[in-house]
Amino acid sequence: MPPLGQRPPKDPHKNFLFLVEIDGVTQGGFSEATGFDSTTDPIDYRTGAQTQGFQKLPGLTKYGDIVLKWGMTDSTELWEWRQRIINGEPIETQRKNVYIVPIDSQGNELGRIHCLNAWPSKLNPPDFNAKGNDVAVMELTLTHEGTEFTK
Repeated sequence: MPPLGQRPPKDPHKNFLFLVEIDGVTQGGFSEATGFDSTTDPIDYRTGAQTQGFQKLPGLTKYGDIVLKWGMTDSTELWEWRQRIINGEPIETQRKNVYIVPIDSQGNELGRIHCLNAWPSKLNPPDFNAKGNDVAVMELTLTHEGTEFTK
């Protein structure tokens, strides 16, 4: 590999070009997808032979909730999915695979962020104001069990 100064520059990809795929749900037109963070709690560990300091070991890993935003339409699929959770339907039947797919300016996939076993934990309908001219934006929070990135 050539030294860093001799490599041709690569432009970063634009964050507004993406698709969202949800098993069995055809809702489209998402304007925002956020919350792909993960955190691993550190565990302080010290053996009897250590006189100073601690070892830092990885503990439990937690994943942030994903928030999807879209302009309200007449589609009710995401509302119905959330309602099935509220009604107490078995969670095993409501978990879905969610994919966030960044694309380049030609529409080619750059990879996939796979959110495992996602389910809707919160639905925030839009606020309405007759004085404004904004688009009514819905917000859905998905809780999941981890993410994987694949190319």
